[in-house]
Amino acid sequence: MSHIATILLLGSGELGREFVIAAKRLGARVIACDSYDDAPAMQLADGREVFSMLDGAALRAAAEKHRPDLIVPEIEAIRTEVLGDLEAEGFAIVPSARAAQLTMNRDAIRDLAAGELGLVTSRYGYAESFAECEAIAARIGYPLVMKPVMSSSGKGQSKVDKPEALETAWDYAVANMRGDRARVIAEQFIAFDYEITLLTVRHAGGISFCPPIGHRQERGDYRESWQPAAMSPAALAAAQDMAAKVVTALQGEGRGWGLYGVEFFVRGEEVIFSELSPRPHDTGMVTLASQDLTEFDLHARAILGLPVPAEIAARPAASAVILADRESDSFAFDGLGDALALGDTDVRIFGKPVTRPYRRMGVALARAGDAPAAVELAKQAAQAVRIVYSSGSD
Repeated sequence: MSHIATILLLGSGELGREFVIAAKRLGARVIACDSYDDAPAMQLADGREVFSMLDGAALRAAAEKHRPDLIVPEIEAIRTEVLGDLEAEGFAIVPSARAAQLTMNRDAIRDLAAGELGLVTSRYGYAESFAECEAIAARIGYPLVMKPVMSSSGKGQSKVDKPEALETAWDYAVANMRGDRARVIAEQFIAFDYEITLLTVRHAGGISFCPPIGHRQERGDYRESWQPAAMSPAALAAAQDMAAKVVTALQGEGRGWGLYGVEFFVRGEEVIFSELSPRPHDTGMVTLASQDLTEFDLHARAILGLPVPAEIAARPAASAVILADRESDSFAFDGLGDALALGDTDVRIFGKPVTRPYRRMGVALARAGDAPAAVELAKQAAQAVRIVYSSGSD
């Protein structure tokens, strides 16, 4: 693009915040959108719009008002049929309206991967009632994992070990779904050795891969991530092959350029496709410490049609989340000096105006001689940062 590109960013959380920084460094102008004012990315953007991404009329109005060169979703819960209409009218959707439509719902992307592309996945089924849940569970067996087809940051996900716990898991999944679809996916629990995110960049010059990122989850949300994750050459090649197939299939009518977070389970040499996000990934925040070009830099370069390296290297590093434990709109952070005095560490505070139990408020980053040492250092740094709540705010 030879002129200053205008980007309409749909969703303005911590990932959007880092993306705004990367895009503005390349000269772009960013309008940040979210359902609440003063969201993290809005604090750094050139403009803001406050509306629900599921409000199709408001989404269209924002696009027609700003006439952006690129519409960049940062969240799943978006009225994707409006994105499809806008793309047909000439707006550029990142990476494509098809990608947004298929990945907004776990059922669509799973059906693409397992059905159309023949990728290895766990056994699974969809349910729109508890009775359907029971039938799926009887077919795939226990233990199983249940989650809404549309949610974020692992909300609504739980492991079910026995039939007696199934109804509680169903209620939890439905209560935490995003959007307007009372539908869950129940899938076979994979006794994997480890899980990874493979950041895959589709750009004007082809497809590039970042070194694999390992991560640990709790309550369905990531707690620590590290890079590079140890993988055999054969397992890594299998993951890269599957990732390339699925991101290519998501191109649709758009260019398909951008960074994708492709998740896999690994058991021995067997690689099993799990999920995909057509945007920077939360576990990829480790790249703020591990890579010269972060996942946000790579996403910005790719969508703007700028060169992306064919080979991307990573130094051993890790991230660990800083979580709130209560609801409050009056709080501060303490212990930053302690965290930064531990060694080769860094901290990112996201700037969210309100805390909630288990809400990510920041992330600690660390570099070390190897990934396990970096994880321990990042955890220590995260624990050193304390959220101090004002009296009466809880």
